[in-house]
Amino acid sequence: MDYLILAAIGILMGFFGGLLGIGGSVVMIPALVLAFGENQHLYQAAAMICNFFVGVSAVTVHKKAAVLTPDILKWLIPSAVLGVIAGVAISNSSIFAGANSYLLARIFGGFMVYMIIYNCWKLKQGRIENEESIFMNSSFLHSRVLTILCGLLTGIFAGLLGLGGGVICVPAQQLFLKMPLKRAISNSAATIASIALIGAAYKNLTLADHGINITESLRIAAVVIPTAILGSFGGAKSMHKLPHNVVRAAFILLAIAACYKLLTV
Repeated sequence: MDYLILAAIGILMGFFGGLLGIGGSVVMIPALVLAFGENQHLYQAAAMICNFFVGVSAVTVHKKAAVLTPDILKWLIPSAVLGVIAGVAISNSSIFAGANSYLLARIFGGFMVYMIIYNCWKLKQGRIENEESIFMNSSFLHSRVLTILCGLLTGIFAGLLGLGGGVICVPAQQLFLKMPLKRAISNSAATIASIALIGAAYKNLTLADHGINITESLRIAAVVIPTAILGSFGGAKSMHKLPHNVVRAAFILLAIAACYKLLTV
């Protein structure tokens, strides 16, 4: 594989992963498909390793900005861990074996359609100036059931599709917990950092079931990780400086590009 292309993919996945709290698989996987052709199980395995480093880098920035929500994370993370184990198990099932691996990309693309519609709707609404105060006074903040639901959905789809989980975690928090966007992004980064290695280990150790050598995944990850870390720091810092709707618009544009590629694999 072309190392310069992989390094460039690392910068992009890291920047958008840090900016949007999504880990970066939504950039990395479509980019790998575009550059090297379809190999979904391999790309998911490599992306899940990289997601950990993107998540950890972003969390260090969000922690300094004091936008993490510990009361949410103490329930969100454990449930996401259970979800990611279940998700990887599903992805390794006979449904997605062999030539059917492209179905994972199609499912991925289908969820990106949802993401585009949801965030366009939120963008059209415009910024709610007292969004933070509404959240802090909301009963949703104290709902363990809804928080656990967010975590399970995040983990399942992270494991199933090789995502960091942010494409589910961010809108799920907004929808179920009425979480302000930038808090949702920060919590998502913390969740990704907590579950990515678990999912990555499980996925990579089962690559042989799909006729893929684990060294192929590790080689991709080794090239992508250094530039992904640099990109993640830049993206996370930009998230705290950019206006609310600029961040959302960037996410929409990214989702449209990824959606097109995934649905046409």
